[in-house]
Amino acid sequence: MTKLTRRRLLALSGGGAGLVACQSVGTVAAPFSGRVTFDHGVASGDALSDRVILWTRITPAEPSEASAVTVIWQVFEDAELRREIQAGAVQTSPARDYTVKVDVTGLAEARDYYYVFSVFTDAGVIASPSGRTRTLAASGMRPLRAAFVSCANYPFGQFNVYDALSREENLDVIIHLGDYLYEYGPDGYGGDVGRALGRNHAPAREIVTLGDYRARHNQYKTDKALQRAHAAAPWICTWDDHESTNNSYRTGAQNHTEGEEGSWTARKQAAVQAYLEWMPVRDPAPQAPRAALWRRFDFGDLASVMCLETRLTGRSEEISWGARLANIEPDAYARTARETMADVAAPGRTMLGVEQEGWLATQLANSASEGKSWQVLANQVIMAQVKFPDFNKTLTPAEIDTVIQQAGFSGPYIERLVKLSALGMPSNLDAWDGFPAARKRLYDAAKSANASLITLTGDTHTGWANTLRDPDGLPRGVEFGCTSVTSPGLGRILEGVEGVGQMFADANADIEWFDPDGNGFCVLELSADTARADFYKVSTIMTSDYTVSHVSGFETSKSALGSLQRV
Repeated sequence: MTKLTRRRLLALSGGGAGLVACQSVGTVAAPFSGRVTFDHGVASGDALSDRVILWTRITPAEPSEASAVTVIWQVFEDAELRREIQAGAVQTSPARDYTVKVDVTGLAEARDYYYVFSVFTDAGVIASPSGRTRTLAASGMRPLRAAFVSCANYPFGQFNVYDALSREENLDVIIHLGDYLYEYGPDGYGGDVGRALGRNHAPAREIVTLGDYRARHNQYKTDKALQRAHAAAPWICTWDDHESTNNSYRTGAQNHTEGEEGSWTARKQAAVQAYLEWMPVRDPAPQAPRAALWRRFDFGDLASVMCLETRLTGRSEEISWGARLANIEPDAYARTARETMADVAAPGRTMLGVEQEGWLATQLANSASEGKSWQVLANQVIMAQVKFPDFNKTLTPAEIDTVIQQAGFSGPYIERLVKLSALGMPSNLDAWDGFPAARKRLYDAAKSANASLITLTGDTHTGWANTLRDPDGLPRGVEFGCTSVTSPGLGRILEGVEGVGQMFADANADIEWFDPDGNGFCVLELSADTARADFYKVSTIMTSDYTVSHVSGFETSKSALGSLQRV
C-alpha cells in the first residue's frame, strides 16, 4: 500500500502535482484536530466508460466541533494499492452529513480500479477500507455479468445476500432495484422479527424528517455484509417506495398522513436529499428535479441499461384494492372491482410521467439505432400481467381458513386476495398492472424502436421469469424478477400451501416461472445474441452462517425474444 505520509497528504491537499482531479476542493492547512473513523465503508457507482462515483462517510468523534473535514481520495491500478493513478481532496461537513462523493474522471474503459479514502489528523493518517470498481466498455461486444437485488428490510434478518454478492466473481456491476432501506419503526413491518433478532430499526420510530432519513441510512451502512458488497463492485441504484415511504407516488403515499406527519413535499425532499448524500449515485443535472433519478448506462455495443424512477416524479395517485374494497358488502364486491379496473384503465394514468416517458422512448430508439444488442430496464415493480390463481378452486375452505389465521398481520390481505382471485383481477395495482395505458405506451415505444427488451424487477420478494406480452398477446420482451435480501415473499404468507408457484404460472400467460419463497439475488449474463438469468438463494437469514444454492436459470435469444428456455 502507498505510504500516506504528512508530506504526501499536504502535497495532495495543497493542489500540487498529485491533485489531478477536484482542483477546486480547497486545501488542508493543518491536520484535523479531532478523531474520525470510517464506520460505513466505501462504495462506487454510476460507472461510465471514463468515470465513476466514489463514496464514503466519515464519523467525527465529536461532530459538533467538526464544521468541515478534508478527505483524501486515491485511485490505483492494482488491488495492492501500489500504483496510484489519481488522487485528490474534498471537504465534507454537517451540511451533507459528513458524506463524501467524488466523480473521478479520466479513467480508461473496461478495467478494474481500486480506491481508498483517508483523513490527515493530529493522531496520524486514518484510512478507510479499500474498494474495487470498474469502468464500462466504450465499444465492442464484451460479455456482461451483472447481479441484481432488492428489498432489504434490516429487522427481518441478516444481510447474507449482500455477503454472497460480495463473493461473486467477475461482476461488472451490481444493480439495486429499490427498497434499499425501509421507513418503519420498531412496531412496524418486520418489527417483531427484529426484536427477536436484536436487530431493530434506528431511530426507534417511523422516519419522516431529514435527520430521520439520514439516521436510517447510517444504520443500514453499518452492516458489514452490505459494506462488503458495496466494496466489491460498482453499483447502479434506483429507489422504490420504502426509501421514502410505502406505496409512494408523486403527490402522496399510502403510508403518509399530512396532518400528523407534515407535508408530503417536505418528507419527499428529505428522503431524496438523504438518498443522494448516502448513495453512490450521480446527482441529477442542476436544472433537473432532484428526484429525476432516471439515467442510461451503455456497456459498449452490447447493452444499454435504462435506470427508471417510478415513484416520486410522475406516478399517478394510488388506486389500491385495500382502499377500494374495504367494508364492501359481498353482493357489491364484483361490481366495485369492475369499477376500480375502469379507473385503473384511464389513459392519463402514468407510472413515469410525461417527461420520463419521452426520455425512455428516445433512449430505446437511440440504443437500438446505435446497434446495441440489448435494451435493459432497471425497473422497480412487476411489468408482466399477473392475476391471482382462483384459490377457491385450488385450495380447500379449511386450507384457506388456516392460511388466514396464521397470516396474522396479513390476514385481511389474504381474505381480499382470495375474493379477488375468483374474479380474475390483477393482483397488484401498485405494479404496472395498475397503469395499463402507461405500460402499453412503453411497449409501443419498444416496438417502434425494434428494441430487444429485458426488464429487471424487484419489489415482490419473489422470483419471476416472464414473457412480456402487449394487449394483442404479442411478445415485446422478457422480465426477470429477483427475490429479496430479507423481506418475506408470498410463500411465507401462504406457508403450508404447496405448489403456489405453479398455480401462478398456470393462471397467467406471461408467467413462465414463479418462486414465492426464500431470499436471494439474480445474475444476468449477456452476450451479443443470448441473455441468461440465474437465480440464487441463501439458506437462511436468521443467522450469519449460510450457504448459497442455484435455484433456476432461464435463457432467451435476440432471434426468439420472449421464448424463455429453462437451463
